[in-house]
Amino acid sequence: MSEMQAEIVNVEFPGGKRVDARIGKFLIETDQSIEHGGDAAAPEPFDLFLASIANCAGIFALSFCQKRELSTAGLALQLACERDPAKKMITRMTLELKLPEGFPEKYRGGIQRAMDLCTVKKHMFDPPEFDIQLR
Repeated sequence: MSEMQAEIVNVEFPGGKRVDARIGKFLIETDQSIEHGGDAAAPEPFDLFLASIANCAGIFALSFCQKRELSTAGLALQLACERDPAKKMITRMTLELKLPEGFPEKYRGGIQRAMDLCTVKKHMFDPPEFDIQLR
C-alpha cells in the first residue's frame, strides 16, 4: 500500500469577509461580493473553484499542443455554467475550446481527450471524503 501524502492549505482571515489561502509560497486572496457583505476586492471562493476547472482543462489543452509543437496562437477556452435557480446549483458545465486557425483535424479528438484528463474534474467524479475537525 502506498503512503498517503498530505497537501496543506492554510487559511487566514485578514478582516471583513476576506478569506485567504496559503498554498506553498502562494497567497490566494478571496472576498465576498458587496451584496454578500464583502468589498469585492478579490474573487469569491466559488469563482476560484470554477476557474480551477477551466484552468485545469486549459493546461491539458496547452500541453497537448506544446508536446506536438502545434501553434497555440488563438487558442482560447471558455467555461459556461448553467444553474438550477431553485437549487442554486450548477447543473451543466460546458468547456468550449477555440482551436488555432489551421489546427490539424487529426488532433481534434486527441485534444478533447486530453482536456478530459483534468484532475480537478476527476475529483468531482470521485470526490474525496470530507472530515471536519475542531480543536
